[in-house]
Amino acid sequence: MPISEDYLPHLLAVLWFVFCWGGYTRYAQAKGRTTPCLASVLHLYREDWMRRMLLRDNRIADANVIGNLERNASFFASSTLIILAGILTVLGASDRAVSLLADLPFVQGASRSMSEAKLLCLGVVFVYAFFTFSWCMRQYNFAAVLVGSAPMIGERHVTEQERKAFGERTARVISMAANQFNYGLRAYYFGMATLAWFINPWFFMLVSAGVVVVLYRREFHSDVLEVMVYTQTPTFEPAKEKTE
Repeated sequence: MPISEDYLPHLLAVLWFVFCWGGYTRYAQAKGRTTPCLASVLHLYREDWMRRMLLRDNRIADANVIGNLERNASFFASSTLIILAGILTVLGASDRAVSLLADLPFVQGASRSMSEAKLLCLGVVFVYAFFTFSWCMRQYNFAAVLVGSAPMIGERHVTEQERKAFGERTARVISMAANQFNYGLRAYYFGMATLAWFINPWFFMLVSAGVVVVLYRREFHSDVLEVMVYTQTPTFEPAKEKTE
């Protein structure tokens, strides 16, 4: 069955959206293995964190940090459910939503079925975000268990090699949780791009490409990354004595 010319731009826009999202995710994973980025640099800091944790008998501060990270994921998971409830509410009143959109400037007219399809796609994006944030929460729970089971200082039956392996394993679990949190945030970014689809499909494609540019600059060329990779150590010169 041939595709109507009215629907062809929308199909192209959806394919471009999927290509931007999936393509950037694969690209960031591959480039992050060879180039410093926020994910790879933070993993090194987490390894340092775990090594220092193993030198402390009191791990309350470490458990509090993991708890704060888990609460961040919980906040976004709860917010995602509210957004999904709003999308379902708009789906139930799609006729009114279509009429309201038609009154906005620069908005291309769309049928009720097309508007519902756009809302369903937006809902799929945030359903994915909810699953990533909820899985992130569980992984932070796993990390908290690992911190609780960390060997104490002075345990003779635990070798130095086992302590090092434990620290690397715990840091990796925390990084996996952080990666899921990052995927959820990307879903929010691309969810915002999906809103441009309600204006017209060509603007949707432009905004999707813009989101990729923003994500790339923040993950690979941001100021905070530059600071974490290298912080200049100030050098102090001895004060010279004044001569008269």
